[in-house]
Amino acid sequence: MWFTYLLAYAHSVLGYSSAAAGALLLAGQVADGVCTPLVGYESDRSAGCGRYGRRKSWHLAGTICVLLCFPFIFNPCLGCQESTPQWAALFYFIPFIIIFQFGWAATQISHLSLIPELVTTDHEKVELTALRYAFTVMANITVYAVAWLLLHFQNRHAGPQEQMDHLGKQDIPVFRNLSLIVVGLGALFSLLFHMGTKEKKHPQARPPDPEEHTPLLHGGGRTPPRPFMLWKHWLLEPAFYQVAMLYMVTRLIVNLSQTYIAMYLTNSLLLPKKFIATIPLVMYISGFLSSFLMKPVNKWIGRNLTYFAGLLIILAFATWVALDRRIGVEIYGAAVLLGAGSATILVTSLSMTADLIGSNTHSGAFVYGAMSFTDKVANGLAVMAIQNLHPCPSQLCCTACIEFYHWVIVVVTGGVAVAATVCLCCIMIWPIQIRFHDVSVLGLAGDTPREAGSVEDRSRSSTVN
Repeated sequence: MWFTYLLAYAHSVLGYSSAAAGALLLAGQVADGVCTPLVGYESDRSAGCGRYGRRKSWHLAGTICVLLCFPFIFNPCLGCQESTPQWAALFYFIPFIIIFQFGWAATQISHLSLIPELVTTDHEKVELTALRYAFTVMANITVYAVAWLLLHFQNRHAGPQEQMDHLGKQDIPVFRNLSLIVVGLGALFSLLFHMGTKEKKHPQARPPDPEEHTPLLHGGGRTPPRPFMLWKHWLLEPAFYQVAMLYMVTRLIVNLSQTYIAMYLTNSLLLPKKFIATIPLVMYISGFLSSFLMKPVNKWIGRNLTYFAGLLIILAFATWVALDRRIGVEIYGAAVLLGAGSATILVTSLSMTADLIGSNTHSGAFVYGAMSFTDKVANGLAVMAIQNLHPCPSQLCCTACIEFYHWVIVVVTGGVAVAATVCLCCIMIWPIQIRFHDVSVLGLAGDTPREAGSVEDRSRSSTVN
């Protein structure tokens, strides 16, 4: 709901300028980008709240923040009037957005970090990631289905035809009710998650204090303890940056297409406003169905080729939209392609991240947080750049914005897919593996580094196929 409807709500419903609407989204993305690695770092260090696991403790804190703040974002500024300047309204919304994004970062990073801790094999990680994405899609399907119902019932009681077809201030109750329904359903399923998921207790990722009877040297026949992978060690690994770049461009395709699909439908194709619910609904149903193919396809052709297949589907969508500028009902077919391609590349990139982490689950939240940092900041800056290029920033739309949003949706899918192909080629040339970490933070003064052969074996076991 954040990506799909925030720009449309702020620009078309509340009447803010394109730059002001982009500034709201940028503020949220920057806040999310800053909070995400910090939450990941603290989640790895903390031991949890009492008997509650560390991941679930952060998930609970984030859920509370989201529940309290999200409804205010999709409600008009309390106390504001027609004469209130836009900058004052922006300052009203930004605190709610920042707290919401902190909560969102806490829930997402803690939830993702549970995947490598609950399962161990690569294919189980893919399966769990695909299931997670499938239920995420089901949640989005619910959002768009409820949005369609609200718009449908509003149209039955609407006045002029223009109000039925175009977004405006008459749609404020639709977005307010939608946000309240979303928050209520989210609270219910969060409760089920916390009641039904058992998290293993993990020690904090730090060296134990030496005791009186701790030997200074390990016995010759004893195997040195497995080294911890701390956050600073990840920063020395080239594979960390390879996966971060791939995840960033993946999220650019997925999030920017969600952000601008509503503007493309209403401003470029001039379709009735009900399409801002039905087209995303078709996209997510397509993504939901294709997510169940991820495990067998990954087993059959491997991670890299699965991701490339998703990129080909994205490029097919971009080509279709670029060549057919007055696409009609065929937009549903294009939406199927975009949904399936987005699901494929997103699930595969998350699986690659889980593979990079491997058994280093004690610092997994930092890795997910760092990946998400690149994605959030890149998305925020991209949206702000696009909004500043808007041909009629002070108006809801003009003749020039018809072509503008058409090419925006082509570039954010097809153009970014080309960049993703370059990132994928780098991974295929230099496979993802832990190369340089060979320091045991559990060792004492007498420990010696592992032999080169053991490093190669560990690197080989971490390689992504």
